[in-house]
Amino acid sequence: MKNFVYTAHPARVVFGAGTFDQVRAEVERLGCTRILLLSGAPVAGAAARVRAALGPLVVAEFDGAAMHTPVEVTEKALEVLRECSADGLVAIGGGSTTGLAKALALRTDLPQVILPTTYAGSEVTPVLGETRDGRKITQSSPAILPETVIYDVDFTRDLPLAMSVTSGINALAHAVEALYSPQANPITDGLALDAISRIPRALPALAADPYDLDARSELLYAAWLAGTCLASVGMGLHHKLCHTLGGAFNLRHAETHTVVLPHAMAYNAPAATEVMRRIAEALGVADAPSGVFDLIASLGGPTSLRALGLAEADLPEVARLATATPYPNPREPSAEGVEALLRDAWRGDRPAPGPVALAPAVSADIRRLTEQVMASFATGPDPRVRQLLSDLVRDLHQFATRNDLTEAEWLYAIDFLTRTGHICSSTRQEFVLLSDTLGLSSVVDLLTNSRTPGTTPSAVLGPFYVDGPPEIALGADIAQGLDGTPLWVDTRVTGTDGLPVAGAVVDVWQSNKDGFYDVQLPEIDGPVLRARLRTDEQGRICFWTILPSQYPIPEDGPVGQMLAAVGRHPYRAPHLHFMIAAAGHRRLITQLFVKGGSYLDSDTVFGVKDQLIVDFAAQDGPTPDGRDIDGEWRRLDFTFRIAPLAN
Repeated sequence: MKNFVYTAHPARVVFGAGTFDQVRAEVERLGCTRILLLSGAPVAGAAARVRAALGPLVVAEFDGAAMHTPVEVTEKALEVLRECSADGLVAIGGGSTTGLAKALALRTDLPQVILPTTYAGSEVTPVLGETRDGRKITQSSPAILPETVIYDVDFTRDLPLAMSVTSGINALAHAVEALYSPQANPITDGLALDAISRIPRALPALAADPYDLDARSELLYAAWLAGTCLASVGMGLHHKLCHTLGGAFNLRHAETHTVVLPHAMAYNAPAATEVMRRIAEALGVADAPSGVFDLIASLGGPTSLRALGLAEADLPEVARLATATPYPNPREPSAEGVEALLRDAWRGDRPAPGPVALAPAVSADIRRLTEQVMASFATGPDPRVRQLLSDLVRDLHQFATRNDLTEAEWLYAIDFLTRTGHICSSTRQEFVLLSDTLGLSSVVDLLTNSRTPGTTPSAVLGPFYVDGPPEIALGADIAQGLDGTPLWVDTRVTGTDGLPVAGAVVDVWQSNKDGFYDVQLPEIDGPVLRARLRTDEQGRICFWTILPSQYPIPEDGPVGQMLAAVGRHPYRAPHLHFMIAAAGHRRLITQLFVKGGSYLDSDTVFGVKDQLIVDFAAQDGPTPDGRDIDGEWRRLDFTFRIAPLAN
């Protein structure tokens, strides 16, 4: 039996939907008649509803709350409070507004009613973190604890998804650190694990539908549980780091919590193996730190301190400040160890599984092996090659480690890659297909081509491009009589200035109406449904072809087997390929997708972009060049905008 002390902090909680209308009754229950209303611009609409509900009880308002509760802001609000002789505080907003209310209550002992609009959890704690001269100082006092908290899920409805994610992970951090706090006890453990199990269910549901009130209610409830844990036990390294980064370097509170949490967990994992096992079980993952990182990444949350604006040169100072004074933590925070943690967080590295998954000796041997292999590249003459190979080795070793890869599985992978190579030929690029179906081609495409605003979006090349297609005259028919719905393509190529680009070389290629490219059809003699054209003085090309249709990628090779193994369909949405090259401009590789076509939302190579879905308009009657067509034909009009080469 474990001896423990549990301190319950009395607070009245009103939870539900539409509960804000009880704010006046709660204020009157506290005996208040002159309310200072605290809010901010992001919640102006909700504040107006609360103001209307309170009516004449509101004698003044202050909407200047700031991150990390700067003392100078509190002093300004205190002047307003004294001028209006307020006898109570009502705050609506996130952690900044709640922090301001707490700071005022600490100085005046006035009662507080808090209406949270985020998942901060601080509204149920007697803890206040204030920033003075670039340092965030935390203190606890019964006077800080709000008297009433009104949780109205409707007030979280308009919280943007990105903020919902970081705020939810902030709540998760409270629950995680409560489990290995020196004051941990069965009561807070139960609350923390309940919160930890709810958050990874609610956040993905919100990502699917940000207006899912059931998911928002689940997340709000979990935040309350996690905040209650924060109120009852002390926090450790994670919160110390976040307070340091926020107070001294002005990083945003919830985003900082989101980035740091998996790395602080990984640092503490060797000294808190049982806690990490329980967290992993509640999360439904094999390893707690990497599982939290994966959750954040899957939701599009921030994963690196670099992206939050922290300079790499500041990392040693952060580590020094965070280890300057002792505090309870499962693993002693050393300046060297914390700086290594921060460097992983600054780069956004995924934490490798810790001793929960591997014996310490095995983990150490793998780290040494990884370092030896990476060191073998150190004398390479090309720094880019060194970086790429080093990162590849580190990530491959981490992949093998965190998945406890067996020898049989790795031999199967080698055989899979060997078979992929064997099936490649001049007319079939199975490795390109593998890259496409894993989404890697689209990732590289975005990295390479997403930095030219005002241009037509790019798309993947695909496995069926053949260099040097036959050049044809404008207005010719690249289908050469193949069956299908006739399609007239009339496009223009301009620069970002809107001026036509003459003489641009435009390669086009597509499948037939049954979904096959010419290189897949041995009975076809020579290229068809592919050609090269040159733009005229107006930057225009035009040609006849047939309407493209959806089609399956080749399924008779290793990539098809992979898709079948995971239950994925092999279909591509119907599209035309274009490659545009012009002197003085960046080459554009892209595709135009048929509006209303199949598989636009599940293209098997992840190549569809909304801006590339266009109308292949149905037509009848006369054609642009007088061609005689009996029945329906289609027309595609589009303007490509290509980027100039950088000087």
